[in-house]
Formats: sequence, C-alpha cells, structure tokens
Amino acid sequence: MNIKRIFGALLTVLGIVGLIYAATLFVGTSGGTHNVKSLITYGIIGLIFFVSGIGLVRTTKDES
Repeated sequence: MNIKRIFGALLTVLGIVGLIYAATLFVGTSGGTHNVKSLITYGIIGLIFFVSGIGLVRTTKDES
C-alpha cells in the first residue's frame, strides 16, 4: 500500500465533505440571510482539499 495514495484519497474525501457541507449551509438558510464567512471558509477549504487530493492521487505512481 502506498501511503501517498491513501493520504490523497483521504484529502479527496475531506474535500468532498467540506464542499457538501458548504452547499448544505447555502441551501439550508432561510430568509435570504447567509452566513457568508462560514460559506466561504468551508467552500475554499473543501476545494483546496479536493484539488490537492486528486492531484496527489494522480501524480503518485504505483509500486510494482
């Protein structure tokens, strides 16, 4: 097992969770008032984790 691939998969999953949480915050608020600071925070952190995880999985070569 390659530890970089596992870490990349973990980052990808955390990124997806962060993006989904930001989306539920965006949809779940009623009355048109959004907590913009938390939306931006979770969205950016989720996007960074997702992109870095996908990049790590793609660039890591398999051990033979």
